Order: sequence, then C-alpha cells, then structure tokens
Amino acid sequence: MGSESRRTPRLLLRGGLVIDTDPHPTVHPHTDVLVEEGRIAAVGAGLPLDDTEPGLEVIDARALIVLPGFVDTHRHLWQAVLRSAAVDESLDGYLSRILGDLAGRFTPADVYTGNLLGALECLDAGITTVQDFSHVQYSPEHGAAAVEALREAGIRAVFGYGYPVFDESARRADWVRRVRAEHFPSREALVTMALAPVGPSFGTPETVREDWLLARELGLPVVVHVSAGPVAQEPVAALREQGLLAPGTLYVHGNSLADSELRLIAESGGAVAITPAIEASMRFGAPMAPRLRRAGITTGLGADAVTSAPGDMFSQMRAALTSSHFDGAGDGETPTVRAADVLRMATAEGAAALGLGDEVGSLGVGKSADLVLLRADAVNLAPVGHDPIGAVVTAAHPGNVDTVLVAGRAVKRAGRLVHGELTGVLEAAHRSAERIAALH
Repeated sequence: MGSESRRTPRLLLRGGLVIDTDPHPTVHPHTDVLVEEGRIAAVGAGLPLDDTEPGLEVIDARALIVLPGFVDTHRHLWQAVLRSAAVDESLDGYLSRILGDLAGRFTPADVYTGNLLGALECLDAGITTVQDFSHVQYSPEHGAAAVEALREAGIRAVFGYGYPVFDESARRADWVRRVRAEHFPSREALVTMALAPVGPSFGTPETVREDWLLARELGLPVVVHVSAGPVAQEPVAALREQGLLAPGTLYVHGNSLADSELRLIAESGGAVAITPAIEASMRFGAPMAPRLRRAGITTGLGADAVTSAPGDMFSQMRAALTSSHFDGAGDGETPTVRAADVLRMATAEGAAALGLGDEVGSLGVGKSADLVLLRADAVNLAPVGHDPIGAVVTAAHPGNVDTVLVAGRAVKRAGRLVHGELTGVLEAAHRSAERIAALH
C-alpha cells in the first residue's frame, strides 16, 4: 500500500460542513471541496462541476464534517506494541520500564511492527501527519525498519532519528548519516527526516554541540525534549550560549521552563509540542497551552506514548482544553485557550511547528489534500449546528472518522482502514508484544 503515487485523480466532496483552520478556525456550511492530483483545487459552495463527469469521483458529504487532517507533533510510534504497559507509572517508572528495560529488546522487526501499527492507528483516528520521535535506534537496521513501516502505512511523517536513552554506544553519527543517505533521497516525499537528540536538558554541552552540528551538516531539523534540568536548568539559554539556537527547532513539553526560556523560543522562531494527557498523568508540571499562547509560540499537540495515554487527537484536544481552565494567570472570566485555539493546534499550528505549514494543516487551494471526514449524524455529535468547532473538540471520537485522505489518496473509507494487510499487522503486533514480555 505504501506507494505515494497512488492517488485519486479527481475527487469532489459535495455539500459538507467544512471547517477550515487558517488564519483561524471558520465554519462553512454546505461547501464543496475539489481535489485534483492529490491537492486541493477549489473550495466553495456549489462548485460548477458536472457530478457525472467521467473520471470525477463524488462523495456526498452533506452528513459529514470536512476538515484538515490532524497533525500529531510528538509521538513514539514504536511503542504501539507496548500499549497500556505503563498506565499507572510516573515518569521515572516509565523511563525505567519502557526505555530502560523493554526498549533494548526491540529488534528491527519489532520496530517495523510498532511503527506500522502506530501509524495505522493514527490514520484510523484522522491523524494524517505524525512526528515520530524514534529513540529506539540501536542500529541502522532499526532506522530502516521504522521508515519502511511509515511508508507502508501511507501516512505523512517526520521521522525523528533518536538515540536510545540508556545506551551511549548507540549514539553513532555514522549511523545517522547512513539512514539519511539511504532512506531520504528526496525532501518532497511523504516521509522526511529530523534529528531527535537527547538535548541540553539531559546531555553534556559537548554532546549537544556535536548533535546540533550533525543536524546542520545533514540539513535536518531538530526535535528535542526540554525541561529545567537535570543537566541544564535553562536549556534554551544553553543552546544560545553555544550559538546553536536556531529557527525551526521543535521543543517538546517544557512544563518546568521559566518564562525567560519561552521568550527565547519565541524570539528564535522555535515551536513547542505539548502532550497534555501524558504531561498530566506523569506529572510534568502545570499545563502549557495558556503559557504558550501568552508567549506567542507556535504550538502543536501530540499523543506521545500509548504506553500510558490515548493515541487519538480528540483525547489530546480535550486534555489541552480542559487543563487550560486551571490557568492561574487568567482573569477567571476570559479563557486563555478556547476550543478554536485547540483545534488550530491540532491542525494548522501543528503543521507549522513541523515546518509543513505550506503543505498541510488547512484547506488552502494548492495545499495537499490531507483531509478527515467525520460523521456529523453520529449520536454523539448531532446536532452540530450550535458550535461545530466545539463539537469536534469536545464531543467527537475516532469512531466518528468516516474517511481519511493523505495527499488525495483514501487511507480510510466508510469507517474502515483500506490497508490490505491489517489482520497480518495485528497478528504481528501480538507476536511482538508476547516475545518482548516473555523476555521480562
């Protein structure tokens, strides 16, 4: 299935309730969307097209909500085969069990299975773009397996080559160069590459400099976990002191960062990925969405780890919105973060955070047709007319996802994934999980 060339030549979504997200979420009832050669060709009410025209596929969208595909800006896809293995663990427990114990048992075949299962889970829930922070790279073969699975799934992805947290011997620049050279010949493909180093919060200044210079050498963006310590209490300032602070860097979490650190991110053109469900369950600190809004920082949402939290974007949007109500700096009357803000984080802002804002995240003409169609007539959504944006954020769930397009190609139709080997993927996931657990 993984061929990026198999697209619907011409597709007309007729009469849907369209929600665009740029420059801000806006509802357009009874609106058509025309897709040609994998891109959005036109958006408007009553587009003058003959629905019986040869070569034109028409989807009756009158009972559907049409919006840009969701963008997950931080996720460890390989952990899909470890689903719910650390639900009640603290951060230390997660690090010890998942990264310290189980991660080292993953073969390239396990990584392939985890990534494929995780990517299909994303698509099934309407996530069309994912940043895969793959800190399980114990060999170049692990990297090849992860990338192959992403391409097989048909998802748009930014593959973040990450070093295993507890295995310094696997931190090999020559392996990064090899994966970059062998598996990323084009920057225009659905799957692109980033470097996901340990970073200044957890690594020595010498290690950080080596990693950032490697990313510059290979022309790769950087995505990195940040917190106040345990090594650098001000990790963003530490990057500035070394001359490594650069636009396009994606910082993950940051709950414990001082406001001065957030100002540096904003001034440098960086972005932040937050994972509110995980940040709450593992007690990272106060909710980040309100602070990031006030700082003017581009913000994306992520599921992070399905070992401990849900893997769909609906859950992340609700977690972000609900937790933001505990904003101690607010006036108690006007919410710092609204449902529309959260939907934008899950789409247009998330795309911008990954450097893909010109390609996906909204319904602009010329953008890639990465779309999700929700059943507006489902009992948990109907009637959506009062506030469709609020309904998507607070009431929708993956079961409402009817159709998903990536670059104009259907990866889910009529509520079912179209991947031809889904049964085999699930069987492989069970075998992988059993083997890893048996080694415990």
